[in-house]
Amino acid sequence: MVFSMKNYGIQSMLKEGHNHLSGLEEAVLKNIDACKQLSTITRTSLGPDGMNKMVINHLDKLFVTNDAATIVNELEVQHPAAKILVLAGKAQQEEIGDGANLTISFAGELLQNAEELIRTGLHPSEIISGYTKAITKTIEVLEELVEKGSENMDVRDKEQVVTRMKAAVASKQYGMEDILSSLIADACIQVSPKNPANFDVDNVRVIKLVGGGLHNCMVIRGMVLKGDAVGSIKHVEKAKVAVFAGGVDSSATETKGTVLIHSAEQLENYAKTEEAKVEELIKAVADSGAKIIVSGGAVGEMALHFCERYKLMVLKISSKFELRRFCRTTGTAALLKLSQPKPDDLGFIDSVSVEEIGGSRVTVVRSEEGGNKVATVVLRGSTDSILDDLERAVDDGVNTYKAMCRDSRMVPGAAATEIELARRLKEFSFKETGLDQYAIAKFAESFELVPRTLAENAGLNPMDIISKLYEKHASGNTKVGVDLRGGDSEDGVCKDVSTMNIWDLHVTKFFALKYAADAACTVLRVDQIIMAKPAGGPARRDKPAGMDED
Repeated sequence: MVFSMKNYGIQSMLKEGHNHLSGLEEAVLKNIDACKQLSTITRTSLGPDGMNKMVINHLDKLFVTNDAATIVNELEVQHPAAKILVLAGKAQQEEIGDGANLTISFAGELLQNAEELIRTGLHPSEIISGYTKAITKTIEVLEELVEKGSENMDVRDKEQVVTRMKAAVASKQYGMEDILSSLIADACIQVSPKNPANFDVDNVRVIKLVGGGLHNCMVIRGMVLKGDAVGSIKHVEKAKVAVFAGGVDSSATETKGTVLIHSAEQLENYAKTEEAKVEELIKAVADSGAKIIVSGGAVGEMALHFCERYKLMVLKISSKFELRRFCRTTGTAALLKLSQPKPDDLGFIDSVSVEEIGGSRVTVVRSEEGGNKVATVVLRGSTDSILDDLERAVDDGVNTYKAMCRDSRMVPGAAATEIELARRLKEFSFKETGLDQYAIAKFAESFELVPRTLAENAGLNPMDIISKLYEKHASGNTKVGVDLRGGDSEDGVCKDVSTMNIWDLHVTKFFALKYAADAACTVLRVDQIIMAKPAGGPARRDKPAGMDED
């Protein structure tokens, strides 16, 4: 005789195989612990001296980077609470394109301090209330720290652009920020539209070619296509372009048909007719004034033969996204079938030439004259990993340019802003009554994460630096930050950022701190975790393997 014990409580309500965690110990503190682990990973990559992480994803692809957004994307975080931090980092990356590391690390620090408060007896609701007041106050103080006059900016003035961009690029490629910022600024200014608020990040392209070094990098007005031209003509200047999305070949009929041939003469004529038809089409294109044909599909042997005869240059672009960009660069309308293009459908190019850069042949499409829509940054480096990291730095720079087109206000960088926020929030916490004040004080303490991490990553003494920074800020100099290259006898490594010219965008800090506080409060609000039994079958992937980013 078998006795079956009946489940009771939540167990009786849910399907077998579920998981249920509740209470402070099981849910809240375990969630905080998972988030702390995630922020520990990203924290050591914060700032210019941040360490690189080597991540190998599920497809065996190797990433060597200190870009937090890439790291957390490839880690495939499983824990639901840590996922909230990952989402906050992603939101920051999509909104601004920089500062994802600050978002995740700061949220982790807030939760670590919340854990201390919970262990001393505070309820999560009181901590959330304190944190909410603190972030509101932080945003007020951040407005006051904005550099005077920085709200007015000419986005086509290279010097002003580089000043705001340098810090974002330096956090990815320390020591190379001057060369890279100058390249990125050139590329962005070239494609900046009349109304800078409409700046499109997609218009600055990056092409990575192994070999050479950073001094070989350059900006090209127009596009660089990997691969050679199809025919024997390799260079054309000031020419009209026709784009055929469906390929350049004799088209088959849409309906199936059978041809009966009775004699050899008919067979010969049949072949000649096809030849004549292709020649007629290619001649029509040549007569329209086009010197260059761009094909989105296959280029037939016979079509290529006639293109050579009529001195037409043939390019093949198989990616439809690249084809669209090409049309945007040259102002061409893509035609579906090989036919005579109308004058309006033709685009114009200053020059197309096949060049050899570091052993790989590329087609350079230059469009120097007005209405330039696309610029390409050609990156050179010794390995693929270095090139990928350089591309991420360019990405950050371009996104920072987009952010400054919307809001160009600057705040002091090098942890000067964070120390000032910490000092002002501590003062604010003393004025508060009730239990909120402890949460606000801990929020203020969390800001010390930035100078502490910058110092630790650079191999300096964090406690010494933080106390010196507080001392300088208390005496009224709110622009003193950490100088990682410094070490002169008088001030040690604490210097005025306006002399070092290190500035961060106000909008980057604003969103990073806001998202971090929101993520921390969301995690603290959770008191139970109920997980259903996972469904069987293969694990779901967000994106099919090997898909193009576009």
